[in-house]
Amino acid sequence: MKETELKIRVLGDPVLRQVTKTVVKVTESHRKALSEMARLMYSVSGVGLAATQVALLDSMFVADIGTGLYKLINPEIIESKGSQVNEEGCLSVPGVGIKVKRAKNIVLKALNENGIPLVLEAEDLLACVFQHEIDHLNGKLIVDYASMLDKIKLRKNL
Repeated sequence: MKETELKIRVLGDPVLRQVTKTVVKVTESHRKALSEMARLMYSVSGVGLAATQVALLDSMFVADIGTGLYKLINPEIIESKGSQVNEEGCLSVPGVGIKVKRAKNIVLKALNENGIPLVLEAEDLLACVFQHEIDHLNGKLIVDYASMLDKIKLRKNL
């Protein structure tokens, strides 16, 4: 990671469509990036921030819905069930809310910031946030879930 301050990239920046690469070995650079991402997320009152949103291409994100900070590397959903529909916002698509259907319960495997494997169960809002951030790591944005009518409205607003 460069020693420059991270900034949130917004819709239209091609980095948001990049697919991240798997982290082979967790380094001090990854830990610093995750800490800086968490600081930035909190500073803008976000609940999640993925690496691509700050122009980093390693598979990692931070999230906190008010129950504690998660710093996850190489996250992968290994089980999902149920469904929920919520209006989601995104720090990279400011001022826009899109209804998104996601799994209600997920099981996720990842590495923590020290490279230790974890298996986490998440439901409701936390499951939604984890899925949203994983979408970012795969180059997918909430606008991709918008109906054709919503996309037309979005174009007018953006």
